[in-house]
This record gives sequence, C-alpha cells and structure tokens, in this order.
Amino acid sequence: MDFGKLDDLSGVDFSLPPDNPFTGQTLHRLDNTGSGQISCFVGPPIWANKEWVGKIYPTTAKEKDFLYHYTRQFNTIELNVTHYQIPSEATIQRWREAAAPGFRFCPKWPQIISHEHQLKGIEHLSREFTDAILGLKEQLGTTFLQLGPAFDTRQLRTLELFLQQLPEGFPLAVEFRHPDWFSHKVIWQKTLEMLREYGAGTVMSDVAGRRDVLHMSLTTPIVTLRFVGHELHPTDFTRVDAWVQRLKIWYDQGLQTAYIFVHCGENTNAPELTKYWIEQLNRHCGLSLQAPNIRPKAVQGSLF
Repeated sequence: MDFGKLDDLSGVDFSLPPDNPFTGQTLHRLDNTGSGQISCFVGPPIWANKEWVGKIYPTTAKEKDFLYHYTRQFNTIELNVTHYQIPSEATIQRWREAAAPGFRFCPKWPQIISHEHQLKGIEHLSREFTDAILGLKEQLGTTFLQLGPAFDTRQLRTLELFLQQLPEGFPLAVEFRHPDWFSHKVIWQKTLEMLREYGAGTVMSDVAGRRDVLHMSLTTPIVTLRFVGHELHPTDFTRVDAWVQRLKIWYDQGLQTAYIFVHCGENTNAPELTKYWIEQLNRHCGLSLQAPNIRPKAVQGSLF
C-alpha cells in the first residue's frame, strides 16, 4: 500500500488521536440494540504470495490453492482484486467453495465506479457489482468504497445520491482521502450524519504519511481499519498495542464488529504482524480468534 508511505519514520507521531465525539454518540446510541455478541476479523490484504509457501502454506501448495490455505489461517481479506474487475458468478462461486466456514470477504469497490466515473452515471455498474458481491452470501463481510484523491467536499451530494441507490442493508464503509474532508469540521460532521442515516460506515487508515485520515469517527457499530506496518519495525507493535486498547474501549461502549486489514511493506511479514494483532486482541478484548500457524521456512543447505 503506497498511500501515505514514508521511508523515514523518525518524525512521525504514531499516537492515536482522541475519538471524534460522533463515535461516542454512535456507540451509545446503538449499544443496547445489538445481540451483545462481538466479533473481529483480521487478515493481510492478499492471498497470492509465493513467499508464504512453506511458511503459512504447505510446501507443496500450488498457486491455485492459495485462497483455500489462506482461509484456514485467517478469517478475512481486503479483497483488492474487485477494485480492478467486477467478478463473474463463476469466480464468486469458486471463492465461496474455497473459503473456510466463517470466513468473510471484504471487497473493494471497482475503480471504474469510484475513480474513473467519480460515482456519477454508474447506476448500472453499481448494480452489476452489488448483484455479484451479494452472491458471497454469508461470506460477505463489509465492502469498502475508496473515494478518489480528487473527490472532495464539494461532491458530498454525489456521495449521497450514490448511497441512495444501493440495495437496502448493503454493507458499505467509505474511505475518504482528500484532505478537505478532515479540515472542514462542519462538513465532516454533516458527512458523518449522512453516513449514519444510510447505514454506511467509515474506513480508517493508520498510515505514516497521512495522519489526518485516522479520523477516529464511527457512524455504525462496525469499524473498518487499514493498518499499514513497516516490516515489523518496533513501532508496528506499539501501534498495535494502542489500537487494541482503543478497541477494548469501543467494544465496552457497544462496538459489535471490527474488520482489520494488516498491510506490512511487501507483505512477506504480514502473517507475523497479523498474528501479533490476534494474540493481543484475544488477550485484552476477550476474543478467541485463531492465530495463524507460522512455520520457519527451511533454508536450503541448512542441514549440512
């Protein structure tokens, strides 16, 4: 993930900002309406990584079977492939058949909708995408709409019209990137109110070079977090620790579900960072998530 990437972390303040007051209002408003069950889904952003063969995939694993093995190690994925192409019915069926019970796919909206057309004149494409994704059935987690970098506060009405044409109850979280969303507090408040009205959530990104996108604003009792680590740098772990404590507070206040997507440089080390996330969530939030089984990779000639 290149968005907000920095090579030098020495000047970055990685401390978590305080909650936007809207978050407390959202959780307090909804904390008595749920079932009392809390859930958490944590995973890296890809399954097609050959470096994981012999590490979290069997040494004999073929690329066509990576998804099958991935879903036996993690319980969700940020599905970026849908950003580039709307999946066919056959593809959806293949994903469903490969995935383990309880697994959740979290598809990213196609860039032709979000970036090329800027949410305008996309009703047919939107319907094609939602119809396809709903084929995931119980394996559908949330979807996330990454707005283009030029999509600013002047297009708030365009976003509202887009939300209005979605199927009722369709799961969605919106990722804002233009700085104006966070610098214009009145408009941001209005945006959060609109998202809550339509049952849409927000995406937060914890990334070194754009701390403004870590807006700490929840509009539903579901958090969608894109966490960008730095190849197991010490700050990766202290940042996870801080997040786990914040999530514990949110769970206590009424948060129902968390989707956490763990990026880590080239993602070779993403399983290790994801495992740390899961261990800390289990320890501090009372969860019982299955941690990935990471095997040390054999080094050729190491027996001699």
